[in-house]
Amino acid sequence: MKFDKHDLLLYAVTDRAWLGQATLAQQVEQAIQGGVSCVQLREKELDSAAFAQEAVQIRQLCRRYRVPFLINDNVDLALRCDADGVHVGQHDMAAAEARRRLGRDKILGVSVQTVEQAVAAQQQGADYLGVGAVFPTASKADADSVPYASLQAICQAVDIPVVAIGGIALSNVQQLAGSGICGIAVISAIFASPDIAQAAQQLRAAVTKVVQ
Repeated sequence: MKFDKHDLLLYAVTDRAWLGQATLAQQVEQAIQGGVSCVQLREKELDSAAFAQEAVQIRQLCRRYRVPFLINDNVDLALRCDADGVHVGQHDMAAAEARRRLGRDKILGVSVQTVEQAVAAQQQGADYLGVGAVFPTASKADADSVPYASLQAICQAVDIPVVAIGGIALSNVQQLAGSGICGIAVISAIFASPDIAQAAQQLRAAVTKVVQ
């Protein structure tokens, strides 16, 4: 899939904590209809067979809407289900190894918190960086915070797109203006909302002003 920084404007990371009566695929479709431009499937609890089945289903959905589909951490599954790419953290597979296994045609995202990590990830083949947590977040209790100045320094240190993540909501997204980010990645700001499509629509409008 052809990929550029505009695909990162509103990046949704899934979480089944708020499924309720809906399926994850239904929630993802609502999010895309509201304006989500990229989807990452993140599963920490599902067994491998269920994860694979879900990955194929959501990949098909994202293809239909021409939205990039990435899988968190699991390079093997990303290759097996023909996802558009994978996102790895500092404690997951090394970026260089992930790139070697993915080849050049897949998207590779890497989580970083420092300029040193950012530069290393770019050198090892990352297509974009996820930086956070930029605000306190309940979605990842062990996430260290990244101050605005550090986010700005990372954006200036690399040539690849940077996405801010962590505790981002409609109420605070404007605080990221001027940092140099290409977009935001959100979990609860979309999926915990009673109206997922509307939440995505409002966030997209807000982040568009931030990145211009």
